[in-house]
Amino acid sequence: MLKLVRLTLLPVVLVLSGCDAQVHDETPAEYTANHDIGMYEVKATVARDAMVTPGSVFLFALGNNQRVPLTQEGPEYRGLYSVRCQNSFPLQILAEWKTQAFSVRKKLVPPQPRQIKLTEPPLAYEASFDASGKEPKGGWVGTVQYRFVTVPSAQITAARIDPSSEAPADVKAAKAVSVLTRFPVVAGCGDRAEIRLAAADAHAHGTLVIDTDHPAVPHWSTKVEFAPR
Repeated sequence: MLKLVRLTLLPVVLVLSGCDAQVHDETPAEYTANHDIGMYEVKATVARDAMVTPGSVFLFALGNNQRVPLTQEGPEYRGLYSVRCQNSFPLQILAEWKTQAFSVRKKLVPPQPRQIKLTEPPLAYEASFDASGKEPKGGWVGTVQYRFVTVPSAQITAARIDPSSEAPADVKAAKAVSVLTRFPVVAGCGDRAEIRLAAADAHAHGTLVIDTDHPAVPHWSTKVEFAPR
């Protein structure tokens, strides 16, 4: 009798074990933030069991009240997830499929959302300004722009000019550059924040160091140079 029960249950077990779809989330753990597009690729692959109806597997990216359908492209499923002014976003993949023995089955991968990190793009490394002709009143003026895109807003709280090196010529060249901007400078997400400089020498140069309240970019250095063109 026991052997008969086991033999009866065996087909059921085989059917159940053959009705799964294995979803592999292949979305990178980190992206450089892109405020202009504000879209990030989600991708996954699926391995279906024999009892899953061919062509019946559908995937969706879930998170932040979004449900993004993923389009199948060969062995991969891809879609674009929209995010702006955040340093990360939660992601789960919802899979839905039909089986030959039952109706519709679903699963979430992973069971709890994982956070995809968004990092700030590099700010300005260098900036050069024209110092041709006769020195204007107040000196030659140049503007360095910064943009922050992973927070709703950020403040540049202070700025200074440091010498490029300890050499006397570099120290002198840095002293010829002054910061005109008053602080703090508030920059909304994606807005351009400007730091205005003035040079009293046509060959002034140094390193502009800004301090911000952005946790990911508390300080940033930009090489600045004034020169005739």
